Amino acid sequence: MLVLGIETSCDETAAALVTDKREICANVVLSQLDEHAPYGGIVPEIAARSHIEHLDGLIARAMKDAGATFGDLDGVAATAGPGLIGAVMVGLMTGKAVAGVHDLPFAAVNHLEGHALSARLGDADLEFPYLLLLISGGHCQLLLVEGVAKYKRLGTTIDDAAGEAFDKAAKLLGLGYPGGPAIERAAKGGDAARFDLPRPLKGRKGCDFSFSGLKTALLHKVQALEDGLDNTLRADLAASFQQAVADVVIDRCQNAIKSFRAAYPDGRFLVAGGGVVANSLLRARLKTLAEKSGLSLALPPLALCTDNAAMIAWAGIERLSLGLEEDLNAVPRARWPLDSTAAPPPGVGRAGKLGPKA
Repeated sequence: MLVLGIETSCDETAAALVTDKREICANVVLSQLDEHAPYGGIVPEIAARSHIEHLDGLIARAMKDAGATFGDLDGVAATAGPGLIGAVMVGLMTGKAVAGVHDLPFAAVNHLEGHALSARLGDADLEFPYLLLLISGGHCQLLLVEGVAKYKRLGTTIDDAAGEAFDKAAKLLGLGYPGGPAIERAAKGGDAARFDLPRPLKGRKGCDFSFSGLKTALLHKVQALEDGLDNTLRADLAASFQQAVADVVIDRCQNAIKSFRAAYPDGRFLVAGGGVVANSLLRARLKTLAEKSGLSLALPPLALCTDNAAMIAWAGIERLSLGLEEDLNAVPRARWPLDSTAAPPPGVGRAGKLGPKA
C-alpha cells in the first residue's frame, strides 16, 4: 500500500509518500519560520496563504522524489484537524481533490493521531496498548493508546501547553522564535540551579499539566533583574526554565505509568510524540524514567517529532488497513480531541449550544 500524506495544520506545509512496509519514499516539509518570525508567533492568515501558494508544488516534488505517479497510489490521507482552521482547509480540500479525481480511498486524519502513531512508523515491534505522552506547541496530554482510533485520556493541560510555554519564555528572554529550540540552545551554557522556579502540580495526584504559573514566575525573575538581561543570565534562566518543565513532565508521567500498569499489567511501552519531544534533556529524562519503570521507551526519529506528512500518511495507512475510510464530505475541525468522551480539564467548561434566535 502506497499512501500520499498531506499536512497543513499549522505553519509547516508538508507532503509525503509512505508504504505499509514502513518505507518513507518521500517526506517534504516547507517551514514558514521566516514568514512568522517578525511577529514572534504564528499568524493564521499568513499560514493559510503560504499553504495555498506552496502545497501543489510540494506534492509534485514528493511524487518525483518517490518516483511515483498518481496511478501508483493506493490512498490519500490529509490532516482534517485540529489546527488553524484556514490552514487545515487547504490541505484537506487538496487531499479530497486528489482522492476524488483518481478514485482513491481517503483518510481524514486527526493530527494528534499522526503524532500518536508516528513511533509505530519506525518501530514494527511497537504494539498496542501503550502509554503516550503527546507534547507539542498546542497540546500536552497523557493517553492510553489501546489501538487505532482507541484512546483514553489520563490528563491534559489546564492552561498552556509545554511548547506554548517554551515559545512565551523564549520571547520573554529575547531568544527568538520558535521557542523550544531557542531555549534548548541557550540552556546548554546555563546553570539550571541558579534560579528557583516553581513546578506546578508536581507531587499532586492525577496526570494533568500546568505551565502558566511557571511562565509567570519566569517573568517575575526577569523583572527583578536590576541591570537587565545579559547572555549569562539568559542562559541560566533558560536552563532553569527547561529543567522545571522537564521535572513537571516526568512527575506527571510517573502518575500516568501507575494508571497504565493498573489498566494493562503486561503493557510494555512508554511512547512520546510531538515537537517538544525533540528536546534532548526531555528525551534523556524520559529514557531514565522508562528504565526505572521497567518499560521500553519508543521515540520517533527527530524528523518525525515536529509536524510532517509522513506521520499523516502512516496514520492513513493504519486507518485504511482497518477499513476506516472517509467519504469526501469530511469537514475541517479547529478542535478535535482524541478521546471525545474525556471530561473537561479542571476549571474548563464545555462549550454551550447556541440558543434559538430571539
